[in-house]
Amino acid sequence: MADTHTYSLGTSEAELDRLDAQAASIAATTALFLGRAGIAAGMRVLDLGTGLGHVAFQLRELVGATGEVVGVDEAAPMLAVAERRRVAAGAHNMRFVEADVRTFRDREPFDAVVGRLILFHLRDPVQVLRHHLGGLADDGVMAMIDFDVGSTRTEPPMPLFNTAREWVMAAFRHAGANPVIGAQLGSMLRDAGLTDVDTFGVQQYLQADDPAGPATFASVVKSLAPVIVAARIATNEELALDSLQDRLFHEAQAYRAVALGPAIAGAWGRKVSTDEPGPT
Repeated sequence: MADTHTYSLGTSEAELDRLDAQAASIAATTALFLGRAGIAAGMRVLDLGTGLGHVAFQLRELVGATGEVVGVDEAAPMLAVAERRRVAAGAHNMRFVEADVRTFRDREPFDAVVGRLILFHLRDPVQVLRHHLGGLADDGVMAMIDFDVGSTRTEPPMPLFNTAREWVMAAFRHAGANPVIGAQLGSMLRDAGLTDVDTFGVQQYLQADDPAGPATFASVVKSLAPVIVAARIATNEELALDSLQDRLFHEAQAYRAVALGPAIAGAWGRKVSTDEPGPT
């Protein structure tokens, strides 16, 4: 498998809509992690894998008029949307850069480096973290947020949900993504050279009559469908995408099941000052 950075879910209009909905659903959790990590007014912050700029705009609220946010991504279609939104918001202390997150380096150091749902898609995430540690100011903060899809389940278990979950896990792995990376964020930050690392996760519980769970899960399967079919994980007939959301919803009602979404994990650590000894 090539050592390249590719976004597993594509950049179709439907996928951009899904990303907007996903960002709205985890905005509060993201704000919680960013606050705990210490992102504050006046900071200069790098947003890795900025995509449509959702996290960049949240960071802008935290750093205020005296701070600056730089968002980096390779996906030109997403950055074009982010830039239109930046201009419409009159956000002069933000800029978006089309570049590879694995190698990007700005001329000035950052007070914080943030990445949400980006390590998930990288072949060597620890190496990427080490690279950006080099662009972080002494005592700067690095904060990563990602999913642990392995924590997704229903209670009681549902056959269709379990099958679809295995489709998703297998498709991500086939595409070179790590669907359980959220559970490993703390260790990765330590391996990259950060100190004072802290981490925790947040998981949403959805009742059987809540259509949000089936809708979200079906949309992920739909975005991954080309990978699922090409990798022979499942056929188009088995996916039956036109009815998948309804089938998941009716199954949840029949089982009176509670759906546990993927845990959203956050981890952050500090760069040791050059006047301090490194971690042991």
